[in-house]
Amino acid sequence: MDIGFIGLGRMGAPMARRLAGAGHRLHVYDVVPEAVARFAADTECERPLTPRAVGAAAEIVITMLPEGRHVRQALLGENGVLEGLSPGSILIDMTSASPVGTRELGAELAEKGFPLVDAPVSGGVKKAADGTLAIMVGGEADVVEQVLPLLTLMGKTFLTGGPGTGHAMKAMNNYLSAGTLALSAEAVIAGSKFGLDPKVMVDILNASTGRSNSTEHKYPTFILPRSFDSGFALGLMAKDLRLAVEVSRSVHSQNTLLTELSRLYDEAEKTLGFAADNTELVRYFESLSEDEDA
Repeated sequence: MDIGFIGLGRMGAPMARRLAGAGHRLHVYDVVPEAVARFAADTECERPLTPRAVGAAAEIVITMLPEGRHVRQALLGENGVLEGLSPGSILIDMTSASPVGTRELGAELAEKGFPLVDAPVSGGVKKAADGTLAIMVGGEADVVEQVLPLLTLMGKTFLTGGPGTGHAMKAMNNYLSAGTLALSAEAVIAGSKFGLDPKVMVDILNASTGRSNSTEHKYPTFILPRSFDSGFALGLMAKDLRLAVEVSRSVHSQNTLLTELSRLYDEAEKTLGFAADNTELVRYFESLSEDEDA
């Protein structure tokens, strides 16, 4: 198939390579020309100069961008995908975007005759390269069925329901991911100040009921070695928490813990910067602890 892929960042590039490796003809675009050049250096692809040209060349167009507003611009903006898209084409958004905004965008696109599937992912850069991502797929059932063979090239698919539910699931997943990191960081910092060895603490937590992905993976791999290089930005995690708050408030659900966690990550982002790794939340907590000791 002719596949358009817009967004060749740390996650998008390895995901697109999975499609090229399966024999699909890729038409790629990124607002950063260097990203396209890096991708094309080792992957066969066409390099249209605008999203409109991507739409004109592709049967399916995938977006993997930082935020929903970027997706809207790529699809509906000047020289956007829809200006070139042919009838019968399908759009797949794999961005971590607003579920509420996705439903609104999906309705607008449906009026123009183009279905939208939301299919955000979880698993990080390594799983993107391995094709073992968890992919949360929302959309109309008949359209989802058409794109599943393509999505399974990039990971394991989970059908979440109607339009927007994939993005809602991703927001809730990242709420829990962010929460376990914050809880683990507070516990390990407090224990180490009392005299416990952080590594011993993590080993015990992983053999006990306090274990989580943060203790099993983030602490041993990125935090204890002080590398802080998981590949997922703190600013993106803060954004995803704001999306989770939006979902919760839209259905009038209890969100006291979620709201406080979102505020905490926003403050950490202000201190460390958007591009800091999400595991550097530990460094932010450590700085707060030092301030209290002073």
